[in-house]
Formats: sequence, structure tokens, C-alpha cells
Amino acid sequence: MTVVPMHSEYKLFIDQWNVGLQKGDMSSNCVAEMRMLRWFCGHTRRDRVQNEVIRDRVGVAPIEEKLTQHRLRWFGHVQRRPAEAPVRNGVLERVDNVKRGRGRPKLTWDESVKRDLKD
Repeated sequence: MTVVPMHSEYKLFIDQWNVGLQKGDMSSNCVAEMRMLRWFCGHTRRDRVQNEVIRDRVGVAPIEEKLTQHRLRWFGHVQRRPAEAPVRNGVLERVDNVKRGRGRPKLTWDESVKRDLKD
């Protein structure tokens, strides 16, 4: 079994800021991730190689797990900061008396962290 080295395009794809990704956004990220991994291995969809086989060959975890790890790691950094720190005030506190638009509210960072902690 050969392990393909991590390419910079894939690392940049994982490291992008992931505030409040919806389910549709996550599925499109998973599709793009698998497209890149297939490209790294030299396979196409026509070769009919399973995703797990390609992940094992490259040696990477699914993007959902990586994004969850990044969010929880950042949450740990924010929690360890003093209460007066600007990052803590800006991330964990909501601003009241703000008129929101119509429709479903956007998924916030703290709501996605709560969902990650519950899982």
C-alpha cells in the first residue's frame, strides 16, 4: 500500500474557515474533497474505486471529522482566554436588538460547536 504525500491544495482546502456550514455546503465540500483525492491517486470516477479505498491509500480522515476537530480546537483556545479578551467577547456573546432578516436564521459558530460537542 502506497501513501501519497499531502498536497498543498488539499491542506488549504481543509484549513479554510468553516463558520456555520449547512448540510448542503458540507456535502459539496465532501464531493470536492473526494475529487481532489481521486486526482492525487490518478483515479477517475470511471475507475469505480471506492472512497474508503482512496482514503486509506492517501491516509486522510473525512473532511467532516477534520472540520469538527478544527472547530473544537479553536473553541478550546477561546475558552482558555480570559473573560475580558476581545475574541471571547466577539465569539461567545450575541448582540441583542439586532433586526434579523426573514427566513431561517443562519447557523452560527457557537451553535455548530454545540452540535459538535453533542455528537
